[in-house]
Amino acid sequence: MDFGSIHIDHVGIATGDLESASHFWKLLGLTQNAEDETVLEQGVTTRFFSTSAPDESVEKHPPMVELLQPTSEDSPIGKFLAKRGPGIQQLCFRVEKLQPLIDYLLDNGIQMIDTEPKLGAGGSIIAFVHPKSTGGVLVELKQR
Repeated sequence: MDFGSIHIDHVGIATGDLESASHFWKLLGLTQNAEDETVLEQGVTTRFFSTSAPDESVEKHPPMVELLQPTSEDSPIGKFLAKRGPGIQQLCFRVEKLQPLIDYLLDNGIQMIDTEPKLGAGGSIIAFVHPKSTGGVLVELKQR
């Protein structure tokens, strides 16, 4: 099956407060994106930190840290925080061809939360793989 290359895009970290959660990442020297983004469909405000400057010779988009603050207690991140507290919420892989990958995973018995892509941060499309199929890790698949 041809669904193109796959790279780690970001690690998503749930937090109740973007400002306090940003302190450590800034101390490490990670570069904060210019603006936060609220994704109404997901009920979350996101803040990204780049692990390094984009380098054309290696990879156009370096792995990032994404802080996730819920817009309400009943949003997915709000529920995550209530149940588990702050911490890593998901691992995201950037893919070239999302729908063919979803179809391939479904054909091979992988349980998907999303069988169709939906809108994510930055205008990308995303789909989540159920943790039951990944050894307990919520995996986000993202196509720019």
